[in-house]
Amino acid sequence: MFATLIEMFSYAFLVRAVVVGLLVSLCAALLGVSLVLKRYSMIGDGLSHVGFGSLAIATAIHAAPLAVSIPIVVLAAFLLLRISASSKIKGDAAIALLSTSALAIGVVIISLTTGMNTDVCNYLFGSILAMNRSDVYLSVALAAVVLTLFVLFYHKILAVTFDESFARATGVPAGAYNMLIAMLTALTITLGMRMMGALLISSLIVFPALTGMRLCKSFKSVTICAAITSAVCFFLGVVGSYLYATPTGASVVLVNIALFVIFCGISVYQTKRRAMA
Repeated sequence: MFATLIEMFSYAFLVRAVVVGLLVSLCAALLGVSLVLKRYSMIGDGLSHVGFGSLAIATAIHAAPLAVSIPIVVLAAFLLLRISASSKIKGDAAIALLSTSALAIGVVIISLTTGMNTDVCNYLFGSILAMNRSDVYLSVALAAVVLTLFVLFYHKILAVTFDESFARATGVPAGAYNMLIAMLTALTITLGMRMMGALLISSLIVFPALTGMRLCKSFKSVTICAAITSAVCFFLGVVGSYLYATPTGASVVLVNIALFVIFCGISVYQTKRRAMA
């Protein structure tokens, strides 16, 4: 096994993928706990579809994918919160409206330009070959920004997550921190989408948070558990993808599913044991 890992990391593209993937997994897991608790976990799915549309635009105009995608997805996150907060279109309906519109625009743009080729499949399902050196540098820098802001505003995010009304009453600008969470989520989705794919990136937000909630009770413990499990699942998924020549994004999701099932089993066992005690 050790020899296999040495062989695996002799490839530069795999090293780039693991570095970026671990950072994205960590960011997604930290933000995912807040999003799941606020019942807004599907924002990742919606923003990933917007990311697909922006990647289609970047491909059509021959621009750098991340340079085009990041501002568009961040703007979409702000628009999503604004629509949900100030109109009759709420929550999941706003996400569905935005995501399907962006996906349709992306498909039309691609069909009129490059056509449905291999690059399109990579955007939809992810590709471990998608990260070049400049993407890695940009991804590491943005991931560092996401992690730093999350740590700095951890207590405010905690307050807004559990009781937004009480947070407002105590003087916390809840709207600003909701915008911060949305912006950080948009950055994370954009960074991870090329590797995981537009259809699978939201799993990095949902699965680690739900897995951590099976055994942990406090916000801090769930967040730490989600971060660790997310990083471990990504690494095991990449190794499995290398060994069995399976798609990277799908392999990572399957590992997340397996760990979630294991944690659910442990939770059920602990519950029965307490009931019998």
